Amino acid sequence: MSKLFGFSGDTDFCPGGPIYTNHKESSLLLSLGSHVDVYFPPRKRSRISAPYVLCGERFEQKKQPSIEVLPDECLFEIFRRLPGGQERCTSACVSKRWLSLVSNIRRDEICSNKETQSSKGEDIVSGNEVKYEVEDREVEGDGYLTRILEGKKATDVRLAAIAVGTDSRGGLGKLIIRGSNSVCKVTDVGLTAISRGCPSLRVLSLWNLSSVGDEGLFEIANGCQMLEKLDLCHCPAITDKALLAIAKSCPNLTDLTIESCPNIGNEGLQAVGKGCSNLKSISIRDCLLVGDQGIAGLLSSATFFLTKVKLQGLSISDVSLAVISHYGKAVTDLILTGLPNVTERGFWVLGNGQGLQKLKSFTVTSCQGVTDIGLKAIGKGCPNMKHFSLCKCAFLSDNGLVSFAKAVMSLESLQLEECHRITQIGFFGTLLTCGSKLKAFSLANCFGIKDQSLGVPKLSCKSLQSLAIRNCPGFGDASLNFLSKICPQLQHVELSGLQGITDAGLLPLIENSDAGLVEVNVSGCLNLTDKVVSSMTELHGWTLEVLNLDGCRKISDASLVAIAENCGLLNDLDFSKCAITDFGISALAGSNQLNLQFLSVSGCAYVSDKSLPAFGKMGQTLLGLNLQHCKAISSRTIDFLVEQLWRCDILS
Repeated sequence: MSKLFGFSGDTDFCPGGPIYTNHKESSLLLSLGSHVDVYFPPRKRSRISAPYVLCGERFEQKKQPSIEVLPDECLFEIFRRLPGGQERCTSACVSKRWLSLVSNIRRDEICSNKETQSSKGEDIVSGNEVKYEVEDREVEGDGYLTRILEGKKATDVRLAAIAVGTDSRGGLGKLIIRGSNSVCKVTDVGLTAISRGCPSLRVLSLWNLSSVGDEGLFEIANGCQMLEKLDLCHCPAITDKALLAIAKSCPNLTDLTIESCPNIGNEGLQAVGKGCSNLKSISIRDCLLVGDQGIAGLLSSATFFLTKVKLQGLSISDVSLAVISHYGKAVTDLILTGLPNVTERGFWVLGNGQGLQKLKSFTVTSCQGVTDIGLKAIGKGCPNMKHFSLCKCAFLSDNGLVSFAKAVMSLESLQLEECHRITQIGFFGTLLTCGSKLKAFSLANCFGIKDQSLGVPKLSCKSLQSLAIRNCPGFGDASLNFLSKICPQLQHVELSGLQGITDAGLLPLIENSDAGLVEVNVSGCLNLTDKVVSSMTELHGWTLEVLNLDGCRKISDASLVAIAENCGLLNDLDFSKCAITDFGISALAGSNQLNLQFLSVSGCAYVSDKSLPAFGKMGQTLLGLNLQHCKAISSRTIDFLVEQLWRCDILS
């Protein structure tokens, strides 16, 4: 500093002598006091703003007028006359007050360019008319500008900022709000800002917002009349009045989801049915006030476009199913879950109504009204059904399932879960009578299956390509032997949690598969050995892509050696909790044809740090490596692998 003030002018910096002849006078440069704002941001030009003026040898405070003294009405008029969205967005960054004002400007309140010009509507400069281009343009097409607010980020201030900030980018198309800040909650004020700043909004999803009520939805209905999808979940303050407003002002609504909204009932749904004739999808869950009248009013007005219907946890009766059968002429996807008041008669009417001719996918869960009579009627009344799923239907037996399979000849996928009255006869009877289009069958947690020897089959199911049997204790070797004789085209096989299966049961299935196994999951089958894996790799090594042996404790290094020699297409391998060692891992790494992308050896106690070179070599192709609960692998090895295999996601 002394060199600066004592500069003599010997160089080009300041020729002509020092700045101050007396070094004491240099203190004047530092005597501005604490009121001076000297700002030095890193890598930016320094900026000095001093609200003082020099009078003689004193500094006196200068009184400057502030725009903040203007009332809100004046600022509002200024902001709405700004020439473009970018200028309004910049103004909103000044303070929360300005943000609030800018976010409350409706699109139709913004002055056009002509209004901001002279009274003649044009400016003449050098004889030429000056034309101003509008900066705000809406983005057209199928793509949406999307914003998602979750938890603490969900506040009214952020919604106001979104409303202002997205205006210059074509307008917001999709808004999802999940949860809310416990202090600064999302309220009707935030939705008001969205309604005024985002008229192009097409998708709105509100989850767990206790502070949002009808007023916010009123504003959305008035300001966002292009709305197509509305999702209301756990919004207790929203009532039928909000749906009345949506139905009146949003005729383009195509998707409506209402879940756990205790104050929405029949009146709101009836209004939506009348006002939104383009409705394509409805999903209503756990709404206590919704009954048959609401469902009837909703479906009866949307006969030609409604394709997807999901009803869950409602107090509706057989009447609603009769309405679906009569008016659901365009319905392709139907989901019915937890309907305790629907009886056998309701499902019988649903099938015999002959209105679900276009139904392709049907899912029924926890409905005690599903019986053999109702299921047989559904099979006859839905001839084009391709996917059918039944879960927790306690009164369904083998007769009903086989009768359904005979009636629906177009069925491609069938799923049964926790249907305990289904036995081995119903399972195989369905496979043999379901027709030539059945490709996938899934059986899970069905405790009525008992492993019994069956005779030589007279029919076969050559179309079945995917089979999944999960946690059915009675499914054993006898069932697998019979299955291997009737399903020769299996490619995807899952037999998870079947502790009764041994090599004797699985080997015939492997040997009789003509199409070539692509994906095999036998996790939890404790009694399988290396013999099964060896046979599988020899016969299907040219097609096998996924192999899951999680929990097969009798599987050892011999299986890894067989895989390394025969499986050139394998990309996903799970040997968790198997009896493999470092030798087996080394054999995998030494294969010239294997290109694994995902490998799991979780819980393999005999895999140690010695496998580090092998893991490093396989890391050239690996995208995922699971080393959890491998106690013989040190943290140092894990750290080294994380550093070296930067492309691979390592779980440890």
